[in-house]
Amino acid sequence: MTDSEPRHAPATLRNRDAIVAVLRDILPGQGSILEIASGTGEHAVYFGRTFPNLTFQPSDPDPACCQSIAAWTQREGGHNILPPKQLDAQAPQWDVSKPAAILCINMVHISPWESSIGLFEKAGTLLDPGAPFYLYGPYLREDVETAEGNLAFERSLKSRNLRWGLRDVADMDALAERNGFVRESLTEMPANNISLVYQKS
Repeated sequence: MTDSEPRHAPATLRNRDAIVAVLRDILPGQGSILEIASGTGEHAVYFGRTFPNLTFQPSDPDPACCQSIAAWTQREGGHNILPPKQLDAQAPQWDVSKPAAILCINMVHISPWESSIGLFEKAGTLLDPGAPFYLYGPYLREDVETAEGNLAFERSLKSRNLRWGLRDVADMDALAERNGFVRESLTEMPANNISLVYQKS
């Protein structure tokens, strides 16, 4: 694969329609949507096709991912997909226009806790009251038995980086509250994942 070729993440095809079902209820009718940790870019172009009246700003800290995002956008002809920005959740600030909503899919568990802190701090600064902040991925919950597949995934993550791992929903809620958010919903998703929707208060 050359740098100009789009990358493919198999999970995208499995989860994108379930994610869209949640996004239909929370995204505004117009405005710019900032996606953090866009990865391959497949979600961004799919969301762009699904919500043609919205503008999507994909981003990722990895230059190779940004190249993949640009390649997917070019291949799919995404008229409402902006060029990707190289953003790091732990950076002091993000060079982005004020978004109407922020999406973050499958980042929190594959990054240190400091990235989640930075993510919420910047979301709290950028979003206006009432704006949605959407998270998707596997999470732990005190009152719900963790699926064996997620436990195995947790062990795999820790073997790769001890600072990675599944986060507890209660910890995410506490972090959200510290940055001016309240949780609006928790939706069970395919393959033992969860959608968390926070709203700027």
